[in-house]
Amino acid sequence: MQLKNSPERYGTVSLLLHWGVALSVFAMFGVGLWMVGLNYYHPWRQVVPDLHKSIGITLFVIMLLRVLWRFISPPPPPSPGHGWLIRTAAKLGHLALYLLLFAVMISGYLISTAEGDGIVVFGLLTVPALFTISGKAELAGNLHLYLAITLVVVATLHALAALKHHFIDRDATLVRMLGIKPKHSLNP
Repeated sequence: MQLKNSPERYGTVSLLLHWGVALSVFAMFGVGLWMVGLNYYHPWRQVVPDLHKSIGITLFVIMLLRVLWRFISPPPPPSPGHGWLIRTAAKLGHLALYLLLFAVMISGYLISTAEGDGIVVFGLLTVPALFTISGKAELAGNLHLYLAITLVVVATLHALAALKHHFIDRDATLVRMLGIKPKHSLNP
């Protein structure tokens, strides 16, 4: 088991952070869409939003750790066959994913704390409202929704790009993110 990234592949920590965040984003998106449709009398009406907020705060901390980990253990360099355009698109795509992730989480925080109430995280601690935006929860909610939709679209494009690298370009981009050390280039 390789904890840190190497020039050939991603390490276990990066893999867990990447796939954990990816699964969380798609799950949180689905749950978020479902929970806003719950009526007042639905038994999950209070439980699901509290869980959504708790996971969101936890995901924020994990993303801070993920950014720190990128400095501690930089990702492997791009495959040698990737030209300037592909390398630039990859960097911009990753930057967009990180910025969107943080924007979605911050807007979610703003929805929850708009009236000055803190966020109780799994019943263990309360993240305080740093400031209030009284009467602006709906605006923050709309922003949260549109940012989340954009994040899911960009993440889907990211996944499709990885599949393109694997099946069309036949390079090791996807294999490295699965934690498998490439034996050789997939190019013929």
